[in-house]
Amino acid sequence: MAARDRIIVGLDIGTTKICCIITELKENGDLEVIGFGISESKGLRRGLVVNMEQTVEAIGCCVEDAERMAGIRVDDVFTGIAGGHIQGISTSGVIAVKGDEVSESDKKRVVDQAKDFAKPVGVEIIHVLPQEFCVDDICGIVNPVGMAGSKLEARVHIVTGSISAVSNITKCAQKAGLGLQDIVLQQIASAASILTPDERQLGVILMDIGGGTTDIAVFNEGSIRHTAVLALGGDYVTNDIAVGLRTPIAEAERLKIKYGHAIASRVSSDEQIEVPSIGGDTVNTVPRRILSEIIESRVEELFKLAYNEIRNTNLGETMSAGLVLTGGASSLEGVADLAEGIMHMPVRVGYPRGVKGLVELVNSPAYATAVGLCIYEAGRPTYSFKPKKGSSMVERVLDRMIRWFKEVF
Repeated sequence: MAARDRIIVGLDIGTTKICCIITELKENGDLEVIGFGISESKGLRRGLVVNMEQTVEAIGCCVEDAERMAGIRVDDVFTGIAGGHIQGISTSGVIAVKGDEVSESDKKRVVDQAKDFAKPVGVEIIHVLPQEFCVDDICGIVNPVGMAGSKLEARVHIVTGSISAVSNITKCAQKAGLGLQDIVLQQIASAASILTPDERQLGVILMDIGGGTTDIAVFNEGSIRHTAVLALGGDYVTNDIAVGLRTPIAEAERLKIKYGHAIASRVSSDEQIEVPSIGGDTVNTVPRRILSEIIESRVEELFKLAYNEIRNTNLGETMSAGLVLTGGASSLEGVADLAEGIMHMPVRVGYPRGVKGLVELVNSPAYATAVGLCIYEAGRPTYSFKPKKGSSMVERVLDRMIRWFKEVF
């Protein structure tokens, strides 16, 4: 490893796939993809581990493939987290400034106060994301240290998750022989590889449509303003296809990818597709438009839920850069046009950017989170948070607190 620059490994543990991307951060700042591995995920449901043995096996397979390609051994990884247990809340804190100007100590105290809220039992903080600071009546400040004033306010977005869900992800990585350096909210990781600085500044909604969940993040004026998780994803569409066409789930997924269209009216009523029956005894001929009608109904429902989520935040009017879709299901033909009609804003499908090397292997919205994990961590200092095998939850939480303070201050 001494002959190489810094190695950063992103491990996306998803509901339908587990993906490992090994990158090398060069001295000139370039981040190069040098290894890639992917395996089918069978041990998760809606972002939560339900079968640890299957999850550990899938992690091991994709990491071994990535190691073989990169020609190195992976010891530590960064992973994302998603699921219905994730909650985001925006809070604020206000303190009196000690002295004539804001100090680092004042900044720390006001963020501590903003974080001091009643958390439900069994929940831990995953991220503390400063949105802005206000000194007296001046707001929109990124770093208030050194400014004159008597009152300091911090507005932050706090992301929490289930302690058991975080612990299970950690245990899966450890059982696969890996050290878990950090856990990052999936939306934040995807945003790192998909969104441009202008989009974050002007106002943009990111929707990461995964297999089990759809993760939403709203950015404005350069900061994250809202996060949410919808308990619907690509698997929801696949299951409806399997029921509606009476075909195995694996065949339903294949049909969705190969013949699916999110706008049924754009599919010829004369086009036919072959659909294997459950049990494989017969093959039925079905109009392709019926497949697309099933897809359109489910995807439309997803975007209507997303629209209501954004409307309830009162942030929709400030989204000048529109909506950016990513995740595997965003590659479905017609999905961006359908979203544009429902969300009433411009829509684009986001592909990972910001890396070099073997980019052709990761040039898909399905790999936005894995690539984003590497980009997100490459842009931050190297932290000492490395949970040891067998470490207790208390020790891990203490390690995370140290990392949070370094991240914020």
